[in-house]
Amino acid sequence: MKKITLLITLLFLVQYTNAQDTCASAQPITAAGFYVVTGINGTQAPTVICAANADAAPTAGEWYAYTPTANHTVTITTDITQNTPRIDTRFHVYNGACDNLACLTGDDDSGTNYSSVATFNAVANTTYIIAFDNRWTSAGFTFQLLEDVTVSVPINYTTQAISSINSTYNICVADMNGDSLDDIVGVSTNNLRINYQGTGGTFTPTDFPITGTSMMPNWSMAAGDWNKDGYNDLILGSGQGLSVWSSNNTGTAYSNFNPGDYIFCQRTNFADLNNDGNLDVFSCHDVAPNCYYLNDGVGGLTFYQSNTTPGAMNLSSVANGGGNYSTLFTDFDNDGDTDVFISKCSGPPCQLLRYDGAGVYTNISAIAGIDVTPVQTWSSGVADFDNDGDMDVIITASSGTHRYFRNNLDTTNNTEEAFTNITVGSGWDVNTSTNIDNVAYDFDNDGYVDVLGGGAKIMFNHGDSTFIPVNYSGISVGAVGDLNNDGFLDILNGGTVRYAIPNSNKWLTVALQGIQSNSNGIGARIEIYGAWGKQIRDIRSGQGFKYMGSLNAHFGIGLATTIDQVVIKWPSGVVDTLNNVTPNQMLKVIEGSTLGVNSYTTNAFTLYPNPVKNTISLSMANNSIDLKTAEIYDLNGRRVLESTITNHTINAETLATGTYILVVRDSNNKTYSQKFIKE
Repeated sequence: MKKITLLITLLFLVQYTNAQDTCASAQPITAAGFYVVTGINGTQAPTVICAANADAAPTAGEWYAYTPTANHTVTITTDITQNTPRIDTRFHVYNGACDNLACLTGDDDSGTNYSSVATFNAVANTTYIIAFDNRWTSAGFTFQLLEDVTVSVPINYTTQAISSINSTYNICVADMNGDSLDDIVGVSTNNLRINYQGTGGTFTPTDFPITGTSMMPNWSMAAGDWNKDGYNDLILGSGQGLSVWSSNNTGTAYSNFNPGDYIFCQRTNFADLNNDGNLDVFSCHDVAPNCYYLNDGVGGLTFYQSNTTPGAMNLSSVANGGGNYSTLFTDFDNDGDTDVFISKCSGPPCQLLRYDGAGVYTNISAIAGIDVTPVQTWSSGVADFDNDGDMDVIITASSGTHRYFRNNLDTTNNTEEAFTNITVGSGWDVNTSTNIDNVAYDFDNDGYVDVLGGGAKIMFNHGDSTFIPVNYSGISVGAVGDLNNDGFLDILNGGTVRYAIPNSNKWLTVALQGIQSNSNGIGARIEIYGAWGKQIRDIRSGQGFKYMGSLNAHFGIGLATTIDQVVIKWPSGVVDTLNNVTPNQMLKVIEGSTLGVNSYTTNAFTLYPNPVKNTISLSMANNSIDLKTAEIYDLNGRRVLESTITNHTINAETLATGTYILVVRDSNNKTYSQKFIKE
């Protein structure tokens, strides 16, 4: 009898050991207590590596299966007192079937002495596979699975692979045909593929051959209409320099401009650096001061390098001029022009450059208090995270720790106030996931800007200066835009689109068409007012480190039912105001279109008669202003007439009946605008 009992006991022990040696026989576990791994000797080694250090494949694994009965935030950890001293472990968390495992999260060295800790969002009645491997040790240890309070997932996603998104670089989302819908832009050698968005989120691919030799965007990509023909152009940033792919004036062909200047490009941007109404081409330089090409408005781009080329703007530090990894152009001091935040890698602290007009940028990093060290960052999140009307900064670490700074702008004086470091207690202090790319958007449309970065999670903003992580299987930073026109932001990852599943929150999308300003309205500040108070967005070309996202402004407003007012402050100084705006729509605004027919953006001249029959006459308020040329745009932003001004008159006979915007330019290249009717 004793021998039979011993045999049964041995068989039970063998069954228990084998039960966690493969994915198919993974041992079921719950959140109750601790789990002892006697040794990592399972016959199936993980081949899908979710944690870091994937350079060496493991040869054995131990497998567990966890199925929650409710939604939870779950932490798996070997950084516990049961392991004293701590042991070097690595584990992976998957969802999906054993023959098709997909990474959810994992960890190698986040805990003490290289122990492992990872947190993820678990959905009720979904099975998650957990695998420890012998990458660092085969010895035994104990791990714990902890369930936090039940959480509500702010937004869910579905994924769809789209076969026509198959270019070498699928890193750009932007409207490419002037219909304000976000298209998907792919770049390959000598080919531009645009997947044009159609009704219901369908896509139609169109290829445009590109002749000549082009740099490829292996570092970054940006979009904007630098030649003001109504169609967006592209900057392709490589490790040797950049190329500009420009549309023709019908959007039916693209040409390559390869200037040949050596730039170790990191983030590239379109931005109006000197506020002349024309988009310039900017590139961070990794190993030297930053570079840019000034747009003369007639098809010319002139190269400058900060602190190097005579007459160049100060868009880089003099000392330690390199390490420039990402630029965000935005208005930090609410004075109506665009300042620059530069994320720095390789040692130097981040920089904040204030634009003081006339091409002058002043380094106020020390005054602002954001020049902290040590910080290794390839990109940062810049947004009004607390909805108080100014732009805050989250310096998101590519290694090390994140820093969260609140903007203390005081509009009652002319003194720059320092930002306040509010990292502690914000959720960023305990976020151990690092990433080279981080982008700030309101993903769940609750009215607060969130951050997508590393660790397969979104840091959701709770509106009280705290962020809560929510994990999503396989999520990563990519180009962001509304790819099915439902008012919720989607994410492009390679050839796959992660579509947001709409929740009950409402939204507003604002698409701009500049006239006197650049045609994208890049640099414009948009404000919306309602029950929530105030929200702001700035239009930027280039978010994060690598990707190009939508040029439309996106707002979530939670459960509010009305938007009291929308205010657009254009780079030109023109202000458009719309009252009582209905939510859940795309609002298309042309610069100056809300101004009354007899209201003017400037008192420099009077236009008469209005309505116009054949001739536009201009009466000057100041005879010292010498008007030279005129451009006339329709309300779709298309230039329909270009003319010289003779004896203060413009021939308008060829114009069809309708409403137009007149832009006149003086001998000092300054522009003025006014709306008129042609009858």
